[in-house]
Amino acid sequence: MMELRRVRLGDAVVEPLLHGLAAEYGQRYGLSIGADEMAAAGADEFDAPDGAFLVLLDGERTVAGAGLRRWSPSTCEVKRMWTAPDRRRRGHAVTVLRAMEEAARALGYQRIRLVTGPAQPEAVALYVARGYEPVPIESAWGALAFEGDLADLAAS
Repeated sequence: MMELRRVRLGDAVVEPLLHGLAAEYGQRYGLSIGADEMAAAGADEFDAPDGAFLVLLDGERTVAGAGLRRWSPSTCEVKRMWTAPDRRRRGHAVTVLRAMEEAARALGYQRIRLVTGPAQPEAVALYVARGYEPVPIESAWGALAFEGDLADLAAS
């Protein structure tokens, strides 16, 4: 039975996500970029009233999740989006992203931002398919940024 659960970043159910994401960043981008990205947001940034963290559980197993934090007064940023490798291509990332959009609306944001890397074409495809638009970003490692208007995304 699948369950979306709102948690804190330090909760035990988030550990598989963080370990899996760190390993994936290290594999796709190298250890230094992976470590830098994992340190780019503190745990308290994902707490209310400005943030949220959700995990998708299959029974007791964490299969996907993401968090959001304040980017600006009207825009939040999704961070730590991940799906277990053996659970990909089943719609879990779409479920989590839609839940992030709902959480962002509930927190009063008008826009939502995502940043991914050039070695994650499946993430780019997901964001574009959901209606996110590319936006400029300065990045030493080639990061790609996307933003969406939450009112427009609600309609899709």
